[in-house]
Amino acid sequence: MSTEGEVRKASKQFYTGLNRMLNGNAGPLQDIWSHSAAVTAMHPIGGLHVGWDAVRESFEKVAELASGGKVELKDQLLHVVGDMACEAGVERGQVKLAGRPVAIDHRVTNIYRREAGAWKMIHHHTDTSPAMQDVLSSLQIPPSKTGTDR
Repeated sequence: MSTEGEVRKASKQFYTGLNRMLNGNAGPLQDIWSHSAAVTAMHPIGGLHVGWDAVRESFEKVAELASGGKVELKDQLLHVVGDMACEAGVERGQVKLAGRPVAIDHRVTNIYRREAGAWKMIHHHTDTSPAMQDVLSSLQIPPSKTGTDR
């Protein structure tokens, strides 16, 4: 398989895990992410999460509220240089957060790094979602409390 094909496979694994998270199970995301203290995520719920523990916790917190979700990456652009890869596109789908339907329509950038021969995600960044933030606000869960923010 080509290097680009390997990264596309990692992307597919990430979106499979993300779909599981949007249905209440964040566990599968653990396999695609690097567990480094330097990984970062900027989710549609807001905040900057730094380090694997904070990123994992942010996905787990959303999984507790999520059900009936599905997201797909559209308009994928991929650029691979050596052991790093950058992916850009648009995430589209829907999810119920705390029982409230929310549309997913975010620009996204994902960065992968080859670690011990496997491609692992080291950064995930989407637009913020006012609709998701409204749900969290109505539950009195500020976005900054969904993970370690900087």
